[in-house]
Amino acid sequence: MARKAVASGRCCISLACQAFSISQTCYRYQSKLGSENARIADWLVRLTHNQRNWGFGLCFLYLRNVKGFRWNHKRVYRIYRALELNLRIKPKKRLVREKPEPLAVPQAINDCWSMDFMHDQLADGRTYRLFNVIDDYNREGLIIDADFSLPAERVIRSLTQLIEWRGKPKAIRCDNGPELVSHKLVEWAKSQGIELRYIQPGKPQQNAHVERYNRTIRYDWLSHYLFDSIAEVQDFATRWLWTYNHERPNMALGGFTPKQKMAMAA
Repeated sequence: MARKAVASGRCCISLACQAFSISQTCYRYQSKLGSENARIADWLVRLTHNQRNWGFGLCFLYLRNVKGFRWNHKRVYRIYRALELNLRIKPKKRLVREKPEPLAVPQAINDCWSMDFMHDQLADGRTYRLFNVIDDYNREGLIIDADFSLPAERVIRSLTQLIEWRGKPKAIRCDNGPELVSHKLVEWAKSQGIELRYIQPGKPQQNAHVERYNRTIRYDWLSHYLFDSIAEVQDFATRWLWTYNHERPNMALGGFTPKQKMAMAA
């Protein structure tokens, strides 16, 4: 209003500022960060389009830790809110339970791995399974195998291939699924000098690292797409695994990626 009054020639700047109770500094202020804000907005829009389930925390940590931008979190959040990119939070009624004992985190890579299975369906309704293995130390996804059937022999083959390039773990944590309690897997682990740590039946929280990883797989891509074949699932899983290990910030690691965690420990 002050600028309009001055532009109309009715009064000078000092009189207009006095009339509208603003300082002359405020009147003459020109924003210098418009182009930078536009760059932040462009990054946020592209991130939330490609990663639909990423909230502000993951977006900011990706820009800060993975891409190296030094933007202040308050500034990024202000633009994030202005673009109305907020995820809808659906409150859940949680039962009050006794606080469980925290799961011990290994102190080095290959101290302990965790493995588990997931299920889903192809577009034609056929059910397939995913075999997931992670390193508990840096939450790195080591393998995702997809197939209609994953018996103990297939599990042994996948683990053997994994050991060839990753090295041998001291222990592997898993549940009591029929493939995992098979005498073939038990004998293979014994011959390799690997301890199989079975959780108690009905206590998935004892295998929390890989259960949380399974949830990330489910919400990041498995629930978003319909696949026509196992080959499509395997190809997508392999490409996503690279993104998860190299680019996706992990809250359990302080906002860094699994590969960054490994590099910091080296």
